[in-house]
Amino acid sequence: MLVLKLLIAHVLGDFVLQSSKWVKDKEKKKFASKYLYIHTAIHALLLLIAFGFQTKYLWTVILISISHLLIDGIKLLKPIKNTRVLFFADQIAHLIVIGLVALQWGNLKFDVKTIITEQNLLLVFALLLLTSVTSIVLKVIFSVWHKEIEEVSKEDSSLKNAGKYIGILERLFVFTFVVLNQWQAIGFLLAAKSVFRFGDLTKAKDRKLTEYILVGTLLSFGIAIVIGIVYQYLSV
Repeated sequence: MLVLKLLIAHVLGDFVLQSSKWVKDKEKKKFASKYLYIHTAIHALLLLIAFGFQTKYLWTVILISISHLLIDGIKLLKPIKNTRVLFFADQIAHLIVIGLVALQWGNLKFDVKTIITEQNLLLVFALLLLTSVTSIVLKVIFSVWHKEIEEVSKEDSSLKNAGKYIGILERLFVFTFVVLNQWQAIGFLLAAKSVFRFGDLTKAKDRKLTEYILVGTLLSFGIAIVIGIVYQYLSV
């Protein structure tokens, strides 16, 4: 219960009770921004509420608040230029602090043996196959048509690596549906992708692009279905 309260307090403080005006001011003035300290004070208040204003938790609240101030301050100094990496690193740091507090007060128990199980390792292996491994395998398979497809689609502008990430997401969805025995959802997903891809197929100057997209989609879905079935069989 405590860890859930701490997570809600964090979400409220970092995402709900913080305006874009505050964020911009903090990014501009760094540690000189008054909103950095107001933001920290709001987190402290939310933590006090989470702990039920019990005095025995006072030092814990102070330590968490100070750590939040320092983590946010370091983020504002931008030690990492990639803003996406910086954002997730900041959130992970806050979650680590919350986890340590939950461990300290006995609300959360951590045992490596309960995490590193055969089924969990099997799931990790399946996820690796669905993401990195399958992406590389498909890239190798389609390399035989690379020049032809490049000529057909060279006038078409698209986001960098968008196709790769779309493929990964669709395989993860298909895998999840197979594991949950929701086969009808796979049909819905395939139909939805077909609708979005219809424009590409009808505008294609050459049927090569149409064949390329169809083969890619069917292979991606097929691999995800096979991995899902094998995972189900081995995890029983």
